[in-house]
Amino acid sequence: MSDSKKKYFENLEAYETNVSEPINIKVDSIVESVKDKFDRRSEVGIKKYGTTLYDSPDGFYSFLNHLSEELMDALLYIEKLKNMNK
Repeated sequence: MSDSKKKYFENLEAYETNVSEPINIKVDSIVESVKDKFDRRSEVGIKKYGTTLYDSPDGFYSFLNHLSEELMDALLYIEKLKNMNK
């Protein structure tokens, strides 16, 4: 484990043991909705490809190609939306 990760977990552990009362954390429904979408997308990807993104054997340039294809699709969607708003 890198020194920065080790320090992070040491600080987190120290913080958690020093908390004397429960923390009231607000939940953002928009953030929760996006997290749910990521979870569902991950499940679809695992079923489709038989592996997680983390465990994917694809290399650096393969991921760059995937990214460029996704960005090209995004540009097409942008152009479609711009044309719909004329």
